[in-house]
Amino acid sequence: MVNEIIKEALHPYPADLVLVTKVGARRGDDASWIPDLSPNALRAQVHDNLEHLGLEVLDVVNLRSMAHEGHSEESIAESFTALAELQQQGLIKHLGLSSVTIPQIREAQAIAPIVTIQNLYNLVNRDDDDVVEYAAENNIAFASFFPLGGFTPLQSETLAKVAARLDATPQQVALAWLLQRSATSVVIPGTSSLAHLRENIAARDLVLPADAVTELDSIGA
Repeated sequence: MVNEIIKEALHPYPADLVLVTKVGARRGDDASWIPDLSPNALRAQVHDNLEHLGLEVLDVVNLRSMAHEGHSEESIAESFTALAELQQQGLIKHLGLSSVTIPQIREAQAIAPIVTIQNLYNLVNRDDDDVVEYAAENNIAFASFFPLGGFTPLQSETLAKVAARLDATPQQVALAWLLQRSATSVVIPGTSSLAHLRENIAARDLVLPADAVTELDSIGA
């Protein structure tokens, strides 16, 4: 359904648009995400994305390991190899990873280059500090999902005070902190409001002074 909406809204796609898709899980009857990393399932998901997006090749496909989502950290070699084979067939331009740890990243890199890592990370949830640093050191884009806290919005007295001092919203400050976190940091905030979308985009131009960054760093300490 999402891919069909994207196609309806944006097709024919602009030349400078990069579409990033994610495979490795399917929806259960209760709307939960169920890991499905078998090569056959991944191939089917890639072809499904191609069909519903109206594309002959996908720009970026992320393998979703779900290691940080309550599932055990296990080898992703077989699954990532399946995607690398699809890349060799010309169906995928670039490969990425989602919800992974550094050992899994290194395992994937031994199979094929990766261009992006998409993990849960925000001003409060800093469990993946090491992954952020690894991505920056290896020139890999680190995309923070739930950058504003997701279903539980970020709330902090310190964040509110910094935002008021900078004449910005707490959400803009939280996004600006992420964008300044590393040289390869990007964010993917979700919204159903055009006003909030514009507000989020404006965070790109918000430069946090050093004292504000120090205050904000203390939130996740």
